[in-house]
Amino acid sequence: MEKSRTGEFTGYRTTAQRERDQRFKDIALGVLEDSGPNWSIHALSVMKRNTIARVIYYHDLYQRCLSVPGVICEFGVHWGAGLSTLLNLRSLLEPYNHSRHIVGFDTFEGFADTHAKDGEAQAGDYSSRADFASSLAEILAYHESIAPFPEVRKHSLIQGNVVDTVPVWLEENPHASIALAIFDMDIYAPTKITLERILDRMPKGSVLVFDEFNCPFFPGETQAVQDVLGIRNLRLQRHPLQTYCAFCEL
Repeated sequence: MEKSRTGEFTGYRTTAQRERDQRFKDIALGVLEDSGPNWSIHALSVMKRNTIARVIYYHDLYQRCLSVPGVICEFGVHWGAGLSTLLNLRSLLEPYNHSRHIVGFDTFEGFADTHAKDGEAQAGDYSSRADFASSLAEILAYHESIAPFPEVRKHSLIQGNVVDTVPVWLEENPHASIALAIFDMDIYAPTKITLERILDRMPKGSVLVFDEFNCPFFPGETQAVQDVLGIRNLRLQRHPLQTYCAFCEL
């Protein structure tokens, strides 16, 4: 299993497949550059199958929490694809619910540290650009600006290690109930510690999501779920369009 320059696992692709992917990326960037003011619509021509699958998956997750009061938390934001999708889904599925605050947590420096239970994952894997938090803040602000009630800030981006930032966030937001919690940190310690800290804020019917459950490349996430909740105590389900994702309603 090879890694990219940011430490991301590149899957089982052959050299020929990676070359085709690079050529397709070059074409896609050209489309974005040349297609004018409606570039985001024309970008659908270069949207890959797995991207469409991911959007459908997030749509299905979001629908599960519509009747549950509370905020949405994504632990592990990376380049912001999930967080941006959640903001736009809120605009589509519950445009007048301005209490549905969406909160993203990330170091933007990759894994802060790893545990013996994390297999081959290493500190620094899955990093983004050093200055990316500010770029993502601008991206999210744009999505908010074209949503209903744009004058009401309905998202937060919290940079740092969740071991340090989640307790502060919980203390500063004593009113916050969590309707949907998406765990995409991949590794053992931050997943375990964050799970332990937020469960008391999750009512019956709220949704827990694990992005690398039953994943041989990131064994720490499954072990964190086992150590905190016990797998036998959960009715975990998988989504037909995602390989390693699992979710459950509490």
